[in-house]
Amino acid sequence: MPTYDYRCNACDHEFELFQSMSAGVKKKCPECGKMALERLIGIGAAVMFKGSGFYETDYRSDSYKKSAEADKKTAEPKTETKSDTKKADAKPAAKKTKTETKTGSKA
Repeated sequence: MPTYDYRCNACDHEFELFQSMSAGVKKKCPECGKMALERLIGIGAAVMFKGSGFYETDYRSDSYKKSAEADKKTAEPKTETKSDTKKADAKPAAKKTKTETKTGSKA
């Protein structure tokens, strides 16, 4: 909901009014009570998002940022060492069947 600027043409009272875009233009001055208000055209203001449900990086607390960093560090993939590479390259030994273990050769 935007904030509108109003000015009374009778008493020159100026004020801001926070109202919805669909609300009608106010006519009665709250200061003098005359029907001489006009809504002024302003330059507008920046949009401010408050509450939950917005982009992940917007308006986050420091505690949230710290826990997100910690989660990111634990989720990073582990780099392979030389011993891990050797293990991955080595072919597993073939399993012996029951007949090979009994007789010592394939049947």
